[in-house]
Amino acid sequence: MPAVIDLHTHSTASDGTDTPLQLIENVKAAGIKVFALTDHDTVAGTETLLKNPPEGVTFIPGIEFSCQMDTGKCHILGYCNDTAHPAFQAALRQGAALREGKLNLRLDFLRNRGITFPAEELDRLLQIPGVGKPHLGNLMVKFGYAASRTEAIRDIINLCPTPSSRIPAKTAVNAILASGGMPVWAHPLGGEGEKEASLEQFGKMLVELTDYGIMGLECWYSRYPAPVCERLTVTAQDHGLLISGGSDYHGTNKNIALGTLNDDHRMVSTEQLTILEKLLDMRN
Repeated sequence: MPAVIDLHTHSTASDGTDTPLQLIENVKAAGIKVFALTDHDTVAGTETLLKNPPEGVTFIPGIEFSCQMDTGKCHILGYCNDTAHPAFQAALRQGAALREGKLNLRLDFLRNRGITFPAEELDRLLQIPGVGKPHLGNLMVKFGYAASRTEAIRDIINLCPTPSSRIPAKTAVNAILASGGMPVWAHPLGGEGEKEASLEQFGKMLVELTDYGIMGLECWYSRYPAPVCERLTVTAQDHGLLISGGSDYHGTNKNIALGTLNDDHRMVSTEQLTILEKLLDMRN
């Protein structure tokens, strides 16, 4: 049974397949009452929903920053941010510049392999704030260069050497805090398709991120078994962190249903997610 809360979703503003307005309809159809839009390194989709407030569901504006730190890679969710704050805007610009540079390197790499796309497709690609490998993979499938997006990414796109497009985690956390938002460590043991972090790695990253000032931990996550989610909950409590949960929904780009907060499909109550009351206060 899906949860009635989902604090981690994506739209076409980054690498999801639902437009922000389509996401609203799918959220309602899934029976979810509170949700957050957390596109990668952009608030374009969030701004659309703030201009078109959804009815019948509570919307929490958010973002997911792709980050790097001394102890490893991570993703930092930021909720209820003042997106006009100078520090927040600077973090967005830094991430956008790094992503654009990586995209251009990948396009050059593909062209050198004889993989080209029509100008109008490239124009559309460049208009996506959070463009990434899934977008290129989809284009390769569309124009017959690969049988599937997974094949395109695994066998071709991943062969392109690129520098990191991740901003420092400290920059992201500081930007979220400065803008009055709440920073939360997303899928702390690794996200969809990522190698699971060891307990040692997790511990080192937790120390670094708590030093920076994160306020919550995404303990309930679609790819984690419920016992793992429960252990993360205890860890969050031991460190004075709020407990969050999200599916990491990407529409058809990932096989994850809205409201899936663990891979055992156990129901997660609102009381288990201690972040919710705080977020609702911040939203109001």
